[in-house]
Amino acid sequence: MSTGSKVPEARNLFKQIMAEPERMFELVQMDLKEQCERVVNELLKAELTEFLKRAPYERQKGDKEKRNYRNGSYKRTYAAKNIGEVEIEVPRDRNGEFRSQLIARYQRKEPSLERDIALLFLSGFSTRSVAMVSKALLGTAVSPTEVSRISAELAVAIEKWRLRDLSTFDVKYLIVDGVLFPMRTKDSVEKVPMLVVIGVLRESNRKVFLTIQQGSKDSASVWREVFKDLKNRGLNPEGVQLGIMDGLSGLETVFSEEFPKARIQRCQVHVSRNVLAKVPHKRKQEIADRVRDVFYAPDRPTAKANFAAFREEYSGDLPSAVRCLESSLERCLTFYSFPEEEWISLRTTNAIERVNKEFKRRTKPMEILAGERSAYTVLCFVALKLEQSWKSAPLGGANLPVLQKFTQDS
Repeated sequence: MSTGSKVPEARNLFKQIMAEPERMFELVQMDLKEQCERVVNELLKAELTEFLKRAPYERQKGDKEKRNYRNGSYKRTYAAKNIGEVEIEVPRDRNGEFRSQLIARYQRKEPSLERDIALLFLSGFSTRSVAMVSKALLGTAVSPTEVSRISAELAVAIEKWRLRDLSTFDVKYLIVDGVLFPMRTKDSVEKVPMLVVIGVLRESNRKVFLTIQQGSKDSASVWREVFKDLKNRGLNPEGVQLGIMDGLSGLETVFSEEFPKARIQRCQVHVSRNVLAKVPHKRKQEIADRVRDVFYAPDRPTAKANFAAFREEYSGDLPSAVRCLESSLERCLTFYSFPEEEWISLRTTNAIERVNKEFKRRTKPMEILAGERSAYTVLCFVALKLEQSWKSAPLGGANLPVLQKFTQDS
């Protein structure tokens, strides 16, 4: 377009905007769309010219049978980011040899648009929600089926990360737990558990995800398969020194068998909940404070002394609570055998509890996960982002769990 032709067009656009000032951005965008169509069409023509090695109507000497000519064009729509759908004219050659490098033959959207659609889905939008807002946010309407297709392509890369080789990770601690999600299974919606294992690296104390796997969190045999899978993917069982988990006895037994050199730290928060569940409501705060004296003693001998005092004082009127704490005491105090600067993080499964909380927050807008593959795609995306943030937050910086919270929840 020549400079002279731009002046009246700008004036016409100005008059339209002044007539309807509230539509300024809409009218400007419409003008940008027209300009975009013109530029793209000119580029496509120039690309064909370069392919044929001559301009339109330019004659060349040579064998006529070997010459290739322009053969008109065909129209198609193309979705451009921040522009919307534009109508372009794709030029053709007589021999059918021309293939545009600017816009692929069957491509209907700018590649970055598909990345944006995938990010909306991974950020917690359902396929229907992405379809509903796509026109307003991306400038082009996208069907739920297309969102599913794009997310399925992304799932391939996600699955590769989820099942990655672990032989390069020197893991010293494992933190294990499970979390439930509403998931569609055939014609019904069920609460399906996802098992999560986080590893702590020996040198850097950085946390990494080792697995996110669907399966019953209360099944010892399922956990055994999870641990075997970790070893099959390269995890060195000889290097694992500690497993942090809740009080499921079957899980602890399986862990000890699969990692014979590792010790077990039972989550103090889970044990505290179990103890307080056996205490009358009016005395929960009192008992919570005394349990805290045991778990947060400055050393193991003091912790045992505090428990002895607890047992002597409460074995008469609260025998169930005393027995509950006594049965878990040794495994609740395992952390004392490890570096003191790590105690704050080794006492509980808080690392995974925070992960589970983030999982819940990100999947809440979706209400129901579409299935196991969809769950892996969304959860692993969240896990990837969390793992990146952990690079600057090694083990040892967690906050103290507050036992008062459990007196209120009980």
